[in-house]
Amino acid sequence: MPYLKIQTNVKLADGDVDGLLKAASKAVADKLGKPERYVMVAVEGERPMVFAGQAAPTAYLELKSIGLPEDLTSDLSSVLCALMESALGIPEDRVYIEFANARGALWGWNGGTF
Repeated sequence: MPYLKIQTNVKLADGDVDGLLKAASKAVADKLGKPERYVMVAVEGERPMVFAGQAAPTAYLELKSIGLPEDLTSDLSSVLCALMESALGIPEDRVYIEFANARGALWGWNGGTF
């Protein structure tokens, strides 16, 4: 049920994508205390993006989850920004993250909703 979407202007090699997907999935599951089997992560590289008027490496992340606690968003931001820096070389101050708390009735899975 947690979904993390990563968009970046960085060109990603196949090995980078696999490692990033796995690291992000584990980080989200660990921080939210949810089973990793419910976590979905997507990454889109080489997106046309500018931040602060510059096309230097940047990333925009969206994290949606049912019951996303606001008191965890600061820790999640710290972990995800650090991951963007270590995995993709994107400075933490060039990463935006949008957090969204989803209602279970509006999140479909397995032919139903949560």
